[in-house]
Amino acid sequence: MEEFGRILVSETALNSENLQDVIHSNISIINLMREEGVDDELIHEDALTSYYLDYYFSQYTEGNFSQFVYNSGWNKELNELIEEGLALIGAEKHLELFQEQSKKVRIMSNIKLGKFLKGKLDGVNPVRDALNNNAFFELEENLMELNAAFLKNHPDFQALPVEEIFRTLEEFTGHEIKRG
Repeated sequence: MEEFGRILVSETALNSENLQDVIHSNISIINLMREEGVDDELIHEDALTSYYLDYYFSQYTEGNFSQFVYNSGWNKELNELIEEGLALIGAEKHLELFQEQSKKVRIMSNIKLGKFLKGKLDGVNPVRDALNNNAFFELEENLMELNAAFLKNHPDFQALPVEEIFRTLEEFTGHEIKRG
């Protein structure tokens, strides 16, 4: 099976005034592909980039940098994808902050990081407090706007009616996909 060479979103999401709808439509399609047994290596690389950037964005906005570190398990591969993704979409200020924050984790001992990842995030937690940085919320760079624009301006981007997305994915996977 070769790579799915398109980034698909629904026409409804594309026509929505909420930029997040385009990002979430991409996420829904990736999740559907995964549920249908499609391996990540076969999903469009830039669709996945957007997916992981949204993961980073939502983790940070919900619980600051410490929540991202905690919930992601501080995964080297994921961190590299996010770093590359931030550079790719032109989020220079976010990239700078991510690198600055990553340095805090890298200089931490493995024992300290391990305890943090195995412990509880809430309650008294000096490691969590040291990892948090509210500068993220003050950056004059809208990560969601940049992510949505990245998708919409991508040469492999395509918006289709939902039923056509299902048919396209069925053709790709070679089997029928149950609807909602």
